[in-house]
Amino acid sequence: MRIDLSEAEWFKSSRSASNGQCVEVAFLDAGLVGVRDSKNPTGAALVFTPGEWSAFTAGVRDGEFDRP
Repeated sequence: MRIDLSEAEWFKSSRSASNGQCVEVAFLDAGLVGVRDSKNPTGAALVFTPGEWSAFTAGVRDGEFDRP
């Protein structure tokens, strides 16, 4: 599936550092969510379904990805 990201409105977390080491997120049509590297805005982006994004953000909130 090819998704047009040319009109996407990308944003960074308000907690992002100003060193350019960030990811950007865009809420897309049909509930899809795009994620890209802020250092390479014309590069590839990951696109998640609403269910995938919800599972990921729930895992973040629950500490699933915390380092031991």
